[in-house]
Amino acid sequence: MMMSIQKSLSSWFKPISCSLLATLMVGCTTGVRNPSGVPVTQINADERGFVAGTGIESQDLVAVTDKMARSILSVKEISQATIPPRIVLKPVENKTRFPINKDIFLTRIRSELNSKAQGRVRFLAREQMAALQNERELKQTGQVTSNSNPNVQEFKGADFFLTGTLEGMTTRGTSGTSDYILYNFQLIDARTSEIVWENSAEIKKQGLEDAAYR
Repeated sequence: MMMSIQKSLSSWFKPISCSLLATLMVGCTTGVRNPSGVPVTQINADERGFVAGTGIESQDLVAVTDKMARSILSVKEISQATIPPRIVLKPVENKTRFPINKDIFLTRIRSELNSKAQGRVRFLAREQMAALQNERELKQTGQVTSNSNPNVQEFKGADFFLTGTLEGMTTRGTSGTSDYILYNFQLIDARTSEIVWENSAEIKKQGLEDAAYR
């Protein structure tokens, strides 16, 4: 009888111990201590998570930038160009109520085009001009070596500027909050100032509670 009780207790404690060990291991690997005891959940960037609001979120970023990257490649100034056009990113204007990193939209569009457009466009790193100019001066003075003539003006000019605007409307009432956001992007000819391409996406969300965005 005693042996039977011991075996029952042993078989009952074993799954509990394994479960406790797994929980402790998750806590150690993530380094996050959730008050509810629920471990961190990893989801894809294009998925809507359980922590959500009515504002701009990762799934919106992915959907919008994917659409814009595909649309840019269909413009005849890009698709029919004999030489890959050179593009400079200009800051995005955020007119919404959400204090987000607005330029992340252009960063992802550039990344998508650089990785998937097979060299049909080129982006100029204008934000690195100070470092590039310093490197050129080092080569011209002979302080560092160069595989090409350092006196040749090799910095390229832009063919197009890529920029955008985020605009929104918010409605609040006793039943909750509603946010509409228009994501608009333009490709501007650097020589003529013509808008050779423009596209937009619009997303509307409603919820019972608002969320804090940073």
